[in-house]
Amino acid sequence: MTRKLSFALAAACLVALPFAAMPFAALARDTSQDQVLKASVLDGWTTAQGTRMAALRLDLAPGWKTYWRSPGSAGIPPQFDWSGSENLKSVRIHWPAPSVFHTNGMQSIGYKEQLVLPVELIPKDPTRPIRLEVSLDMGICRDICLPAEVELNAGLMMPGKRDPLIDAALAQQPKTGKEAGLSSITCAVEPISDGLRLTATIAVPVQGKAETVAIETADQTIWVSQAVSSRQGKVLTAVADLVPTTGQPFALDRSGVTVTVISDSGAVELRGCPGG
Repeated sequence: MTRKLSFALAAACLVALPFAAMPFAALARDTSQDQVLKASVLDGWTTAQGTRMAALRLDLAPGWKTYWRSPGSAGIPPQFDWSGSENLKSVRIHWPAPSVFHTNGMQSIGYKEQLVLPVELIPKDPTRPIRLEVSLDMGICRDICLPAEVELNAGLMMPGKRDPLIDAALAQQPKTGKEAGLSSITCAVEPISDGLRLTATIAVPVQGKAETVAIETADQTIWVSQAVSSRQGKVLTAVADLVPTTGQPFALDRSGVTVTVISDSGAVELRGCPGG
């Protein structure tokens, strides 16, 4: 497990809510991954484009959750290693719209009790089947947090068949800006002592109750703070700090910025954020 994941896990565990009748250490010791997490591969089907639409299925015990690709201040980012696979050129993950959780005043973003994560597999040779091997490091949390290490493999013979669970997860993907009625999006950037402050102005109708904005950059080494958002009519504004490992202002690749608006009704994903 990487240092980054271990540090995030430790931080999340520090804010976990211990049971009154049992010390935290005892809880962690008495709970194992196998008790609260089951993982499997859904084989899926070969698409008309020659890719393979499969999925990772994660079933969690009641009350347990895991995290989205950008997990928030109290979450643990999942990390994937596909290098053991055969005839696999690349992987495109189709994230379903996540939910937002609040614990002790801290925000996390993820999925509760079950996640079907569609993965579109691009083969090196479309005429041959893919042998999938994936290692997944992830965090799973309820009143405590545990590191989970999942090893999955599957031989994906052609052509496969459609799976209603994968279809349902694909239908839960975030809407595009056009689908959400987006009029415009702009990002203003100003330097701060250790990086940049980004203000996203999003002209889009209300998407649902309790809108939360998540901001990501293409460079995953850049730390992004929890966005502070507000709405005035059809205009949603979100402000977040971007801090690189250098701790200095930097040139931001605006085309690599992703802004996601999450609500109880789903999510909207906006890629690219030009200047005003």
